[in-house]
Amino acid sequence: MDFVQARTIITKTKKPDYWFGYEYNMNIYRGCNHGCIYCDSRSECYHIENFSEVKAKENALEIIRDQLRRKVKKGVIGCGGMSDPYNPYEKDMLLTRNALELINAYGFGIVIATKSSLITRDIDVIQDINRHSPVCMILTITTADDDLSKIIEPNVNVSSKRFEALATLADNGIYTGILLMPVLPYINDTEENIKSIVDRAHEAGVKFIYPYFGVTLRQNQRCYYYDKLDEHFPGIKEKYIEQYGNRYRCSSSNYKKLWNVFQKSCKDYNILYRMSDIISAYKANSRQVQLSLFDY
Repeated sequence: MDFVQARTIITKTKKPDYWFGYEYNMNIYRGCNHGCIYCDSRSECYHIENFSEVKAKENALEIIRDQLRRKVKKGVIGCGGMSDPYNPYEKDMLLTRNALELINAYGFGIVIATKSSLITRDIDVIQDINRHSPVCMILTITTADDDLSKIIEPNVNVSSKRFEALATLADNGIYTGILLMPVLPYINDTEENIKSIVDRAHEAGVKFIYPYFGVTLRQNQRCYYYDKLDEHFPGIKEKYIEQYGNRYRCSSSNYKKLWNVFQKSCKDYNILYRMSDIISAYKANSRQVQLSLFDY
């Protein structure tokens, strides 16, 4: 494991009400070795060289402790936007777990996005945080098919393992949800896939699913993605070039049908899917947890 220098790790967000309502961002690691063929963080604009090589930020815990200590305003910290906090190295390094312990000690909330079932290791700390601040745990699931997930997300837990992790979190009273994105045109943009994900989310006790029925492509990421399409899905790249050209947002041509199936299924199960509702719900859930403590 190599290290990179960092002056700061927790930064203020520009739009806290837009993306899961958190006020601060935290990325302890740089790069990601999950190998997802669609990852936008591989794009040149993020200036991450050798993106598939994970590096930890030097003196991360000391920096986090100092920053939390100096924050005048408490708030929710988001983690996992640029690099998965539960990469394979985290199992031994414990940087994410130790950061959660600091977040708990200083009275902040936490939103984590990951593709790893390793998140269940830290249920005890997450529960402690939830006793005083909002908590929301999110796992990305793009397909209900384990075989397909091995192709498009080769170095990460298969989808069934992620559903199991969600169920474990939910069973322990933690507010959980799914990022259903990206949905890759001509690959997993089927009504069957969307319906299966919502069905299994319901079985796992998931409270929300936030979707995007398409994929974003730009700069070197487009080249990387197209190479993987040629490798695993011959003939699909040509469809992308014909339909999308150099567009950044490549929405599925089945968007309307997928949205209708998704919306109906979520309503049937009382699963939230609008960002404003999700933010309100997980923060309200935190207040309910805090009030329940007075019952003892």
